[in-house]
Amino acid sequence: MDDSVFHRLYEQYHQDIFNFLIYLTGDRTQSEDLMHEVYIRVLRAYSGFEGKSSEKTWLFSIAKNVAIDHFRKKSVRQKHHFDKFDWEQSELVSGGSTPDELLSLNEDMKQLLSVLNTCTGDQKMVIVLRYFQELSIAETAETLGWTEGKVKTTQHRAIKALQKKMNALSEEGGS
Repeated sequence: MDDSVFHRLYEQYHQDIFNFLIYLTGDRTQSEDLMHEVYIRVLRAYSGFEGKSSEKTWLFSIAKNVAIDHFRKKSVRQKHHFDKFDWEQSELVSGGSTPDELLSLNEDMKQLLSVLNTCTGDQKMVIVLRYFQELSIAETAETLGWTEGKVKTTQHRAIKALQKKMNALSEEGGS
């Protein structure tokens, strides 16, 4: 891989990839470590990049895989056995602090991010990619290696779950 290509990819996409990882992990330090792993994989794999997808979706795909690997390893370490980490069913509840920008967010957004952490991993990734990273349904499907139908279904279920949980929080606060 040419240094100029690597620098261009880094400069163009590092902030989006970093934000994506922060939303998934909720931990700045962990996200920085994962960013290093993403770009190590980019260096190793770029020669095999065929251009069938955009560079952006290819990078998000690598970041997604790095995050999945991280949560699998973390799950195994916490349980001290080798049970399969069920990405689709497990909740990604981040133990660390939320992104720095959270300080300036309004209460509704803080509640939304908190509730988002209770969604399944698939739901959280779709919401982050679609609404925080502003990827299209096609780009999200490409990033996750899914069909567009699965993205739409997961998005629909995630939004319903988020609405239900947000409404429950509103009722608790209003009672």
